[in-house]
Amino acid sequence: MNSLIFKRVKTKTTLSYNNFDKYLFLLIAVGPVLAGYILFGLFPNILTLFYSFTRWDGISPKIFVGLENYINILKDINMWTSLYHNLIILIFVPVVTIIFSLFLAYALVNKGFKENKFYKVLFFFPNILPAIVITLLWSFIYDGEFGLLNAVLKLIGIDMQSFYWLADEKIAIFAVMVPMIWVQTGFYVVIFANAMMSIPKSLYELARLEGASHFKQMFQITIPLIWGVIKVAIIFTAVGTIKSFEYIFMLTNGGPYDSTNVIGLYMFNMAFARNISHQYGYASAVGMFLFVVLVGINYIIDRLFSKEQSQF
Repeated sequence: MNSLIFKRVKTKTTLSYNNFDKYLFLLIAVGPVLAGYILFGLFPNILTLFYSFTRWDGISPKIFVGLENYINILKDINMWTSLYHNLIILIFVPVVTIIFSLFLAYALVNKGFKENKFYKVLFFFPNILPAIVITLLWSFIYDGEFGLLNAVLKLIGIDMQSFYWLADEKIAIFAVMVPMIWVQTGFYVVIFANAMMSIPKSLYELARLEGASHFKQMFQITIPLIWGVIKVAIIFTAVGTIKSFEYIFMLTNGGPYDSTNVIGLYMFNMAFARNISHQYGYASAVGMFLFVVLVGINYIIDRLFSKEQSQF
């Protein structure tokens, strides 16, 4: 009887030590990351939500105004214009990026180039460049006097003279998309290529024996088998595109005449621009509106590309 009681006590003690070790490991492994998220992620978002209900210029005392900032958003034509530009970028950048990345990755994997590893590094190279370097590079490319784009067009017989691509109201919004596509394409080429390499080669060999072209192989074998990766890429590209503003900020700062202004840049200028009075409360409300837009876009994409609808 005593030995049985001793065994039970020993078992409980061992379990308590095991639980202690488990919780200690979780504290050491997850604790710093969780603390960083709470301090630099969750807490600033809670403050932003609080500021969105105030009128505050960063210096004078905060004045609680309730839903006034959100009501002003509904009346703000500049904000809706910025959202319209976001939607244009949202339509073009992810679509072009995913299509280019898929075709380039398919060519790398299925054409069997000897220089595949070099091409992957070459495609991925723009991702290691800082945004300021990329924007400076494309500013020189788009320059009207000494730009590479005008020089290349002139070589093939199209003389644009001293046309400044970033200074035209109708073209500037499309011009700022090109660096975004250029940077993201290389990243997703590597992702898609690695996903395609996991597909059994026997499927392609069987398809070739049946006379299937590369076009059919891609749409009947490759895309269905890596659809999960493509879906995640679409979500990441769309969300990253709609909340990014650094390229537009450094290339055009929303100009000319607000033709390239987006919500993120509009929010930034409302809070930090030197030529206007700082409106941190209103900028915070715009930030919360952007958060709702991002959640909505994520939900829509997830519904459009649900498992039931993604069967080929």
